[in-house]
Amino acid sequence: MEGSAVDHETRLEADDHFALKLWLRILTCSNLIESRIRHHLRRDFDCTLPRFDLLAQLDRADGLKMSELSQRLMVTGGNVTGLADQLQHEGWLVREPVQNDRRATRLRLTDAGRERFTGMARTHEGWVVDMLGALSRDEQRQLHALLGKLKLGLRPTGAGANDEAVAGTTAARRAARAKAAPPRPRRALAAGARAASRAATPAAPIARFRNKVRP
Repeated sequence: MEGSAVDHETRLEADDHFALKLWLRILTCSNLIESRIRHHLRRDFDCTLPRFDLLAQLDRADGLKMSELSQRLMVTGGNVTGLADQLQHEGWLVREPVQNDRRATRLRLTDAGRERFTGMARTHEGWVVDMLGALSRDEQRQLHALLGKLKLGLRPTGAGANDEAVAGTTAARRAARAKAAPPRPRRALAAGARAASRAATPAAPIARFRNKVRP
């Protein structure tokens, strides 16, 4: 493969199916972009990517319930609550009651929070534009269309679609990491086999050895 950096494509073999090569290429590019964005957010704004994603969702909507945010971010309600607590304490957002639903809470950006996020989002957009600069505008459009077609073919349908999507993403990343992991040395494998063999062999009764002890 091109380059010498170690990533998800490193462990690919020449005879691997092309679909696998394409999947790992997509995953590698996604991880590289996400890693760079995380670094820039931390360096320039002292902000994490989950915090940015939550703020971005609130910026696009005029307030969202906690359950809606959890679905959009594909995380648990507990994760959203923890982030919301921090952002509310820092003045980014406020909690509001939901009419006719006492158990629900709506999150909304404060005026100051929206103004601060607007500047952050504009800078974030510049990072993404720069990172995709290796592709021409036409190439970006072509890639966008092809990935859109792939997305339609992958999107789950029916009840539990969100849970299935989360589980599928997690399983796929685990499989990719297993593919990219270096092979275990033969010596380590042999040692593991011997340890497993010893564990499978039942221990000898204590009385059996006591009989061999001299008076």
